[in-house]
Amino acid sequence: MIDKKVNSTGETVRVTFELPGETAEDGVTLVGSFNDWDPEANPMTYVKSRDVWKEGITFDTGQTIEFRYLIDGDAWHNDPDADGYSTTPYASENSVLEL
Repeated sequence: MIDKKVNSTGETVRVTFELPGETAEDGVTLVGSFNDWDPEANPMTYVKSRDVWKEGITFDTGQTIEFRYLIDGDAWHNDPDADGYSTTPYASENSVLEL
């Protein structure tokens, strides 16, 4: 699930990324153009009470970001709730969000 909430001034948008708890055993990291594809920059938090992996990031509005989830340190996944997908030079696709 992806939830976007624009602030009252319209200058930023808070994006909450969530994946079901069974998605990973050891952890999920949110990796993308916004963090230079650093697999350690945005680890998702496991919320036991809701059985979800969750991460929230605030972005400036008007930009486009590409991202993927790194599951258990070795499996890359896209988000079916993304606004679209972008083909990469590595014969795969990235999830895309329009902010």
